[in-house]
Amino acid sequence: MNIPRQPSRKRSHESAEHHVSGKAIYTDDQRSPAGTLSLYPVLSPYANAKILKIDPQPAYSVAGVVTVLTAADIPGENNTGVIVHDEPLLPTEVVSYWGQAVVWVVGETEDAARQGAEKVVVDYEPQTPIATIQAAIAANSFHNQPQVCHRGESEPALLHAPYVLEGELEMNGQDHFYLETQTSWVIPDGEGNYQVYCSTQHPSETQVIVARILGISSNRVVVTCLRMGGGFGGKESQANPPAAVAAIAADKTGRPVRVRLRRHQDMILTGKRHGFLGQYKVGFDGEGKLLALDLDLYADGGWSLDLSPPVLLRAMLHVDNAYYIPHVEIRGQIAKTHRVSNTAFRGFGGPQGMLMIEEILDRVARSLNLSPDVVRERNFYHGTGETNTTFYGQEILDNRIARVWNEAKANAQYAEREIDIQQFNQANPYKKRGIAITPVKFGISFNKVQYNQAGALILVYTDGSIQLNHGGTEMGQGLNTKMLQVAAKTLGVNIDRFRLMPTSTDKVPNTSATAASSGADLNGQAVKDACETLKKRLAPIAAKLLNLDTPEDLIFEEDWIYCRTNPSDRILFNAVVRETYNDRVSLSATGYYRTPDIHWDYQTNQGRPFYYFSYGAAVSEVEVDGFTGTFKLRQVDIVHDVGESLNPLVDQGQVEGGFVQGMGWLTMEELVWDDQARLRTYAPSTYKIPTVSEIPEHFKIHLLERASQDGTIYGSKAVGEPPLMLAFSVREAIRAAVAAFGDRPTHVTLAIPATPEATLKAINQVRSL
Repeated sequence: MNIPRQPSRKRSHESAEHHVSGKAIYTDDQRSPAGTLSLYPVLSPYANAKILKIDPQPAYSVAGVVTVLTAADIPGENNTGVIVHDEPLLPTEVVSYWGQAVVWVVGETEDAARQGAEKVVVDYEPQTPIATIQAAIAANSFHNQPQVCHRGESEPALLHAPYVLEGELEMNGQDHFYLETQTSWVIPDGEGNYQVYCSTQHPSETQVIVARILGISSNRVVVTCLRMGGGFGGKESQANPPAAVAAIAADKTGRPVRVRLRRHQDMILTGKRHGFLGQYKVGFDGEGKLLALDLDLYADGGWSLDLSPPVLLRAMLHVDNAYYIPHVEIRGQIAKTHRVSNTAFRGFGGPQGMLMIEEILDRVARSLNLSPDVVRERNFYHGTGETNTTFYGQEILDNRIARVWNEAKANAQYAEREIDIQQFNQANPYKKRGIAITPVKFGISFNKVQYNQAGALILVYTDGSIQLNHGGTEMGQGLNTKMLQVAAKTLGVNIDRFRLMPTSTDKVPNTSATAASSGADLNGQAVKDACETLKKRLAPIAAKLLNLDTPEDLIFEEDWIYCRTNPSDRILFNAVVRETYNDRVSLSATGYYRTPDIHWDYQTNQGRPFYYFSYGAAVSEVEVDGFTGTFKLRQVDIVHDVGESLNPLVDQGQVEGGFVQGMGWLTMEELVWDDQARLRTYAPSTYKIPTVSEIPEHFKIHLLERASQDGTIYGSKAVGEPPLMLAFSVREAIRAAVAAFGDRPTHVTLAIPATPEATLKAINQVRSL
């Protein structure tokens, strides 16, 4: 049988027209079933307090209030923890973070539920909260025992290093700020079964959690995700509590129930990107080559564990980024604080780990009066053997670091612009420009080996139309577009034959989250497998209709099936489908895929956790105002490795979006918590995300050419998360501009995010040296 060519690449997002016309249907856009009720939460005013009394009775004085949900209404287990059951859905004795939902009011309308929530009386006894990572360290408040990764002997290597530096870096978190807030509908059928519509990246996990809360088996819960208005990791585990609360209300009332969080509620209730604290000691030689690194990494897990262990592990495994370090010891712990339970966010810990080594390399370079890009390049993984093997034992078989780096430098005319910037800075005392280039090496696969699997279901109807089901979820990233392309190419039919079905647990069971940048890798292979099964069934029928002895040389292409040696003798796909049905051969098929050749030893923290690495490099140029600390991003040039792109339009959009989101984290998105662990920035008025005004006029994306990856779906590579780290170049360019206000400072301290206040503080520091 034939090997399909590359899928048709020049195709826009499959829902693009519906997005821009407003016709795209999201969970809360559906036509409400008769009698649908709404939910509204009562939030705790304290981050740490004992619950003395809950009195819901005053809420019933509000017309339209149906009931009030407390922990006593939960028929199953009162817990939504995904790794450890440490996350009560409704608290009974204590509240553990500011804004925690204590009870939920159920109303005929959302307005009635809101008014009822205002009348619920809860008495508290406030306690002193642990508000920061530093406070957690002082109180020995941790979720886990230290995890350790190491290579060589870092302690003696540091003792003998010609130069040693010590320091620390604190990284703030980041709100997901997806356009569609957390939303769920639960519809009971009256026979003990529940249909859940949920904006979730992980329908199977939502199914498990809802079943756990209701005390029923998973087969009684069907979870369907139509599409999401953004996710970024924030709907991997965080979608579960709203769905579970709606399920309790549906169980108690016997009526359909909806919950859609308002923006401020979403920002208060949901977990963020983990804040991190890194404390390091680094040894290096006079050329800036790293010799040894000793690092303590602390992640702010918040009040419960959620997904913090794999987030921390990925951070630890990405501390090296693109750089070889002979001797390494990294210790990681998850701080337990009285904040929201932090969770998955694009990069999943990788950005925090990678930022540590970029901070360290800049400091090494400036301490030696060397250019940071020169020091970065001198430390790249290279060659074979140990210098091309990570500290956790994975050889970098497809090392493209130097290639993307050199292409990015050449495309951006880096050397020439450095000279121009020096001349500008000499002539302008109150404005300075900076340019920087940074690399990305990001591992692709779930940390947990068993999550690296996927399924698909394809149904061919007798008129030749096709339904496509797969286990991934669409959140605007273009996964469904790529799956349609894979299916159309593999079956050799027009893409317009397909109807892409909403992701649902009654079609594809036991799915993994659409996360870890692996959506297309995993689900694409599963879709291809299902299509290949169907082709094997169709081929003998086609061969019979074409009067051929065997089906081996058949080509499936553009709705026709024909023999390779006699292409003029062909038959339509529809005719073969009808005859296949007449011959009583199944026209539906499941597909399955599991990522090969990955393994991990949790005792030694060694193995091959990643199927491959994705690479990129970015050059950014900024101009910083010495009076205000504000910056303007003047130019960005990116080279990014997506393998043999399934869809360059979609991939370019992912690179652009990831870069801008990373820039937001590093330069403007500031989560402010007070000393009582209360979030002060929980609305667009106080939490600034990038807008079109922050995008440079020159924003050039070049997808690496001749870059097909062995063993992946049509040679493509993941693209969801890696581009976010390209934004490191913006922070380093700001640092370079800040340094230009001083006289070759040996250390430029720059906070994260580098807000105008933080940048102005850094400028004043270098001026005072």
